[in-house]
Amino acid sequence: MSVFLLMLALLAPPQAPAPAPATAPRGDVGNGKVLYTKIGCYQCHGREAQGATATGPRLNQNPITYTRFVAYIRKPTGEMPPYTAKVVTDQQAADIFAFLQSLPKPPAVDSIPLLR
Repeated sequence: MSVFLLMLALLAPPQAPAPAPATAPRGDVGNGKVLYTKIGCYQCHGREAQGATATGPRLNQNPITYTRFVAYIRKPTGEMPPYTAKVVTDQQAADIFAFLQSLPKPPAVDSIPLLR
């Protein structure tokens, strides 16, 4: 239930949007992968951002805009700690966002024979 609420909050417009650049800085996928691991995102969201019911939502299934991504990491809801600009710069956030966007999307449920 809490994962569902977290996903709903992630997809809902933020109450007080945090300031973010109008356009996303160009992100570096390789550095984003390093930061994703170094900062510890994988501990809740998994090494491939696949998520888990008990720890954190999947991050590569429903893409969000860079602005919404930054707003959420700056002022998250639920269990996630905030990552202020002093902890994760806008460029680092852009790198992590680029890494998440580079991950392959999961297959459609209909394409998995065991789930039909």
